[in-house]
Amino acid sequence: MNWRDHIHTDPAILSGKPVVQGTRLGVGFLLGLFAEGWTSKQVLDSYPVLTKEALQAVFAFAAELAREERLSSLATRGE
Repeated sequence: MNWRDHIHTDPAILSGKPVVQGTRLGVGFLLGLFAEGWTSKQVLDSYPVLTKEALQAVFAFAAELAREERLSSLATRGE
């Protein structure tokens, strides 16, 4: 899966945050829905402009970022 076929940024859309191409649906917004417990079916039913491939691209994009980012900021807080 090449997420670049589905995810892009444009300074004129959501201040340049990554979105699903052809929509104003941000990657962060969609990941947030899953974090709240939404299923793929619920997301696809609620946003019919999305495809299964586009959702897979959202996760591929997030996975690539997670591999590249330093996770030191995830250190235990409040200790």
